[in-house]
Amino acid sequence: MSLLKEKLEKGDFVVTSEVGPPKGVNIEPYLEEADKLKGKVTAINVTDIQSAVMRLGSLAVCHLLKERGIEPVYQLVTRDRNRLALQSDLLSAYVLGIENVLCLTGDHPVLGDHPQAKPVYDLDSVQLLKAAKSLNEGEDMVGNPLEGRPQLFLGAVVNPGIEPLEPQIIKMKKKISAGAQFFQTQPVYEVDKFARFVEKVKDLGVPILAGVVLLKSAKMAKYMNENVSGVNVPQELIEEMASVSKEDRPKKSVEIAVRLIKKLKPLCQGIHIMPLGWDRYVPDILKGIDLA
Repeated sequence: MSLLKEKLEKGDFVVTSEVGPPKGVNIEPYLEEADKLKGKVTAINVTDIQSAVMRLGSLAVCHLLKERGIEPVYQLVTRDRNRLALQSDLLSAYVLGIENVLCLTGDHPVLGDHPQAKPVYDLDSVQLLKAAKSLNEGEDMVGNPLEGRPQLFLGAVVNPGIEPLEPQIIKMKKKISAGAQFFQTQPVYEVDKFARFVEKVKDLGVPILAGVVLLKSAKMAKYMNENVSGVNVPQELIEEMASVSKEDRPKKSVEIAVRLIKKLKPLCQGIHIMPLGWDRYVPDILKGIDLA
């Protein structure tokens, strides 16, 4: 059984982190950073051509993590594959020992480094969850029987800060009906707003891992406020990041993340840390939070 699934079903508080594969094949530095988190986080997400920027594939990196004794979460987007390839990749992942899958739609190619690329979007994230659930039940999405079925632990994303919130909750319910067994959220910086979201969805009975993105600068925080829907970095945090030198930004970023996680911990079943290249600072965050 997936360790992530086992811990969430037991009611344990979990911490997951994330790694973005390189744009190339020099994977060793990324694996070395992941090794530092072995045994300290429950699992590590591997992004799937994040932000529509061409990179090394998520499935290959998940397999390498698994070989090193690190539990991966395979992020799978529908942007680049049709339903045949998506189902095939899900089966391939399971055969390689990868059980956790985060089902996503994915950013449009016009936002990435190959804007001329043709998007597929044969399925959306809800339909992908439904297809994966069908595979778990022993059939492909058109009802053909499988020769051996996987047991994938299926996750999805939710944006607790978006307004109005009701359409997001409706979609969350659709994802649960389609097969979602856990949720990771978009970045959370407003604890009170997250608490209101949790109150509204408490009866859904699905574990929620609050997302925390490491702030690298005041400029980055302002960019997210202007460009990332449903994410608002409070002005006091922007000023806090602006008050330190470039050299001290990592230390201040860790300090802010630790403070946020301590406030979020009573409200959810886990934390998903998104370091965005600052993987080396995740151990410092883990030292700062009390997981007892």
